[in-house]
Amino acid sequence: MRLVFFLCFIMLVNGCGGSSESVKPPVPKPEEPVPAYPEKPNVVVIFTDDQGYADLNVQGTLTDLKTPNIDKLAAMGTRFSHGYVTSPQCTPSRAALMSGLYQQRFGLDENRFTPMPLDVDTVGSKFQRLGYRTGMIGKWHLEVMGNSEEWLAQNHEDFYASGQSIEKLPLQFKRPFFPDERGFNDVFWGYEKRYWTNFELNGENKSPGYQTNGRYRLDLTADAASVFIDRNADKPFFLYFAPYGPHVPLEATDFYLSRFPEDMPLRRRYALAMMAAIDDGVGTIVHKLEQHGLLDKTLIVFISDNGAPLGDDMTDAPLEKRGEAWNGSRNDPLIGEKGMLTEGGIRVPYLMQWQGQFPAGKVIDKPVSSLDAIVTALELAGDKELHKLDGVSLIPAIKGEEAYLNERSLFWRFWMQRAVRKGQWKYLQAGIEREYLFDMTSTHPETENLIDLHPDIAEALRRELLDWSDSMLRHDPMVEIPGPFQRRYDHYLPRP
Repeated sequence: MRLVFFLCFIMLVNGCGGSSESVKPPVPKPEEPVPAYPEKPNVVVIFTDDQGYADLNVQGTLTDLKTPNIDKLAAMGTRFSHGYVTSPQCTPSRAALMSGLYQQRFGLDENRFTPMPLDVDTVGSKFQRLGYRTGMIGKWHLEVMGNSEEWLAQNHEDFYASGQSIEKLPLQFKRPFFPDERGFNDVFWGYEKRYWTNFELNGENKSPGYQTNGRYRLDLTADAASVFIDRNADKPFFLYFAPYGPHVPLEATDFYLSRFPEDMPLRRRYALAMMAAIDDGVGTIVHKLEQHGLLDKTLIVFISDNGAPLGDDMTDAPLEKRGEAWNGSRNDPLIGEKGMLTEGGIRVPYLMQWQGQFPAGKVIDKPVSSLDAIVTALELAGDKELHKLDGVSLIPAIKGEEAYLNERSLFWRFWMQRAVRKGQWKYLQAGIEREYLFDMTSTHPETENLIDLHPDIAEALRRELLDWSDSMLRHDPMVEIPGPFQRRYDHYLPRP
């Protein structure tokens, strides 16, 4: 039975594969008025896949990386050293980014709860209403998928009862969940060799439909992002670029592999090559903006969707192994990995650049969320309904007023785990018995459990977390995590 529970967990984590009100974050009150910015800047959001916290040179942790273009974004902009996503798994993390809301509000708590409901207003639609052209390139992962069994049972009962694979469901029922039906004008999305597109790489329009393309997936989607800019350079645009890497399957061409020595773990070498390909793609996008004279008119955001899966010990398994295997990326010096609410699962690379408007080389060490990036971008675009979203604007912090970021709470809930971060403190509960309180300002924050020293702080955070959780659409079962997952927690964290 333990093995069954553990396998279920692995399937959930590596599957990439409510109406109630909750406490809203305080509205920041900068000491000085925020200066006006040019009207309707372009926005480019780059959202990588399973890229760990350590895997940018600018993080200053590892030395085997080659990410000069992404590092330049930080040098010319702001790096958030405590930047978080809302989930340690790809689909819920992406659902939050694409809605500006905690994904638990509409029940997309885990990969298996796809697709994203049609009554959720997307960021793409918001930008369209503000007069933007919108593009989605790369990994969507919010459509009807092979693990969408709950949705299938609720919406297509006869088909579900027939036992047929979800892949056999007629396209007409899947189509409403595609990004070009969810607020995106131009789309080129897919995973490996099969893409749904409505424009060609020569810039011409085409009828929406699937096309097969055997080119290396990271080069292909970077080129598509560049073409989107060409197609829309004369009007405000929002580009969501989601390269499918360094998520498994680990794939790279000799062009990228040749940049790294052979005498290293094979999975690490391939991950480094994939991140180099992503970096080249970022360079292509920046160069294209420069060609059109748009670099100083464009906000660029770079975030990973969750931390790297390590498989506990970063075993250098054969490349074809997926499942629980290490993807070659690293989370150093953070503790834990994808699927966990420790820092290694949810704290990620997080950069923001707007040349000529935001200061260069700035580092902010206060906790921020991917939700905040969406609020910031929409605020600059002129959105007047930001109070409906769950993030806060980062403009005051970028301009020097950071205190408000310590005054609000960030919440997480994923697969029998729950956590809250407020200022210097993080409360984490895994299952029932494992409770932790960490001082995130300490040198090694998740190595010392302070819950017995500060029980009042832990209890206040726990109550706030449970109040938030109770206001979400799905109920938290509050049950113990299975034995193998308990051992994973005990491997990484001090036993309470």
